[in-house]
Amino acid sequence: MRMLDLLALPCLLLTALLAHAEDLAGAKDHPLLSRYPDSHITEYQQYFNAVEFATGSQDGVPQRHSIEGNATQILYFHDNPEKQPSPLQLIRNYQNAIKAIGGEVVYERLPAEGDGGETTLKVLTGGKQIWVRVEPGIFSAPTQSYRLNIVEVAAMQQLVTANQLLDELNRNGFVALYINFDSGEAELKDDGKATVAEIVGMLKSAPELKLAIEGHTDNVGQAAENKALSERRAQAVMDAVVAGGIEAQRLNAAGFGQERPVADNRSEDGRAKNRRVELVKQ
Repeated sequence: MRMLDLLALPCLLLTALLAHAEDLAGAKDHPLLSRYPDSHITEYQQYFNAVEFATGSQDGVPQRHSIEGNATQILYFHDNPEKQPSPLQLIRNYQNAIKAIGGEVVYERLPAEGDGGETTLKVLTGGKQIWVRVEPGIFSAPTQSYRLNIVEVAAMQQLVTANQLLDELNRNGFVALYINFDSGEAELKDDGKATVAEIVGMLKSAPELKLAIEGHTDNVGQAAENKALSERRAQAVMDAVVAGGIEAQRLNAAGFGQERPVADNRSEDGRAKNRRVELVKQ
């Protein structure tokens, strides 16, 4: 055999192995998003977790927010260096896939020298808010990789009616509401707006009732930031109630941050109970 054939043999074997690469045992694509053609899974994790997503930038530095939910992390490698997409092509494909089902591009950092870029995507589907982070890799060889981080945040069900709210207020003097906000944010989501509609209905049915709207958080993060966040969330609820036709004089808003826990912050279940908005009868 000629020397040229000997040198070429390892490359031919490598190409054959890449062409028949199989997924990691037990790994699978996420139901929402298929893989880029001619790629395989080498890492796969699925568990409840908090994942950082870039939602904007300041002075060129990505600003990230933590989103909690059922998280899936998948690392793919392309099978063939001649067929693999560019990082930008990969980003655009996933952006188009999310936009095609009514989602949006929250953030993008385009590929540059030494940086494959990334994009954050968001869509509401199947009763869940789903966040996606796509990160093309550029440092592996002979083929490159890309990573998907997907977090599913289940939409909270509206379980409390105006009559139930009023009954509990009359019985206990307060009621705790678990209004779903994005991590670090104070903007009301659809399920929160549904809860506000019940608060408005209750107040209209009891015109003499006055309420304090109090925000509370868990102990994750800085105490001062948590208190400010709880104040913004309480104010957001109050503003929405006023917008629903209730006089502002019947309401006041306050935030207590992590100062008044009702459960153990050492567990996720406890932290979830502490992240609440309370209505207090005045």
